[in-house]
Amino acid sequence: MSQNPPSLRPDLAPTARFSDAPRAGQPTIGMVSLGCPKALVDSERILTRLRAEGYGISPDYSGADAVIVNTCGFLDSAKAESLEAIGEALAENGRVIVTGCLGAEPEYITGAHPKVLAVTGPHQYEQVLDAVHKAVPPDPDPFIDLLPATGVSLTPRHYSYLKISEGCNHKCKFCIIPDMRGLLTSRPAKAVLREAEKLVESGVRELLVISQDTSAYGTDWKDRDEKFPILSLARDLGALGAWVRMHYVYPYPHVRELVPLMADGLVLPYLDIPFQHAHPDTLKRMARPAAAARTLDEIAAWRDMCPDITLRSTFIVGYPGETEEEFQTLLDWMEEAQLDRVGCFQYENVDGARSNALPDHVPAEVKQERWDRFMEKAQAISEAKLAAKVGQQMDVIIDDIDAEGIATCRTKADAPEIDGNLFIDEGTEGLSVGEIVTVEVDEAGEYDLWGRRI
Repeated sequence: MSQNPPSLRPDLAPTARFSDAPRAGQPTIGMVSLGCPKALVDSERILTRLRAEGYGISPDYSGADAVIVNTCGFLDSAKAESLEAIGEALAENGRVIVTGCLGAEPEYITGAHPKVLAVTGPHQYEQVLDAVHKAVPPDPDPFIDLLPATGVSLTPRHYSYLKISEGCNHKCKFCIIPDMRGLLTSRPAKAVLREAEKLVESGVRELLVISQDTSAYGTDWKDRDEKFPILSLARDLGALGAWVRMHYVYPYPHVRELVPLMADGLVLPYLDIPFQHAHPDTLKRMARPAAAARTLDEIAAWRDMCPDITLRSTFIVGYPGETEEEFQTLLDWMEEAQLDRVGCFQYENVDGARSNALPDHVPAEVKQERWDRFMEKAQAISEAKLAAKVGQQMDVIIDDIDAEGIATCRTKADAPEIDGNLFIDEGTEGLSVGEIVTVEVDEAGEYDLWGRRI
């Protein structure tokens, strides 16, 4: 059985899945969706609008009249990946519309690929639709196509991402997200809940709450009734009966008020928090809060309120000016924090980021060596934590059952594709994808668990 590699990138969304076959003669659009889950939600919204206008969705280049490439611009390596995807779409199809984060730099795209039909920026849905209409005019069948849009999902039916806001108010020096996606703009709570209710009614068993800064949700509203609207939103989502998983939760003090909801079972006991580093000098150069010791106190408080809580985070190694002493502080902090799930980037310059101008950039070979040491530490912690779960009973959600009858599942501690899995090797007869069942863990690896159905 394969295990999740320690190099798994924490910024990637699950692979888009297409199911609807277009009718004969129907104008069809293909979609390549790159980047994070927030971009995947944008892709779903674009395709939902197009489907409601009578377009079909093609799962391959050859069956599409045009292809939309939803790009990522978070890192220079992600930009290169986006340019490569655009080039592939041009070579395989020839009619390409570009959108997404990298679309905020249209000259960068057209300089490499001048034959693209149009370039639009992130969450510019109307401009994307205009470009599609121009390239492939709609030709709906009024008896078949013009039905109320039920929503196109690019994830399996049993879980869905729920984006609650756009943009970010932070000024981290290594990040250009505010330049690409703007400042924090929160969706109205009624709209979020209405979408969540429809998803649960359609069979979604797990809602993955995402944004650029989830714990800041609603703080951009001038006349709000409560100081931190994320708290009431979490309570309302938890009342819908599905698993609710919180991603990208910035470690503000009011996160302490979210944790009791996890202890009470309203929200999954899972926090995805971007700590980024632990040495105060490194954090200051990042323009991040430089209080790693106080963060350890917060982690202890969260665990005291909810002993079953799973903590996930991402870190950057090799940030400009990072000394061996600073990196060792990070390793020591990791040993003390004992985080359950960890992702790690090697620092990269990103065009437009203020960190590019910092002195003392770390050589590539040193970044690689530190990344290796960091992941070795994270892997050892993960292995020990998972070994402690052997013999425990827990609920799991089934993501897949292969031809050999092996079920790939996730516990409440595992987000799709970025965390580990629990595998059931036998006794899966009668089980179905999306079902939640109880298992007893009988084996543990570095990142994954194995269990038997109770």
